[in-house]
Amino acid sequence: MNTILAHIQALLIRDLGGMKKEIEAFPDDQQIWDVLPGVSNPAGTLAIHGCGNLKHYIGVVLGGASYKRDRENEFANRFMTRDEICCEIDSTVTLLRQTLSVIDPEMLGSTYPERVGSFELNTQQFLLHLCSHLSLHLGQAGYLRRILSGSNQSTSPASLAELD
Repeated sequence: MNTILAHIQALLIRDLGGMKKEIEAFPDDQQIWDVLPGVSNPAGTLAIHGCGNLKHYIGVVLGGASYKRDRENEFANRFMTRDEICCEIDSTVTLLRQTLSVIDPEMLGSTYPERVGSFELNTQQFLLHLCSHLSLHLGQAGYLRRILSGSNQSTSPASLAELD
């Protein structure tokens, strides 16, 4: 696998693992759906949205997977359990491993195949954007968990050791 693709895969899988740790660390299934004043998206939504985003933009667009994204439901669904969300994260990791391992490195310099909003980026730029997008939501989920649960216990969701 191309080096940059390997690094992108490692970052995404690490951060999905971090999101899984955060979801598992909530004290119960209800609290993953709680929010605070000024916060729109609970941790459960952030996890589901992160998975839907990656399954569509990497699995479908780059890999031809049959996944059908329902972005509206990613933000409306507030009924999944922690275990169900963790299964969604695991299936996303599997799809990423399958897809990123077979992408032609020549594709990285070409225009990303799907226009995202009004932006046209090359594939490498967009994959790096997806890394930072997931990382942003991982941090949001971690802060929500700490504030809602009253625990400042870190789950060490972004360990450099996991990139080795």
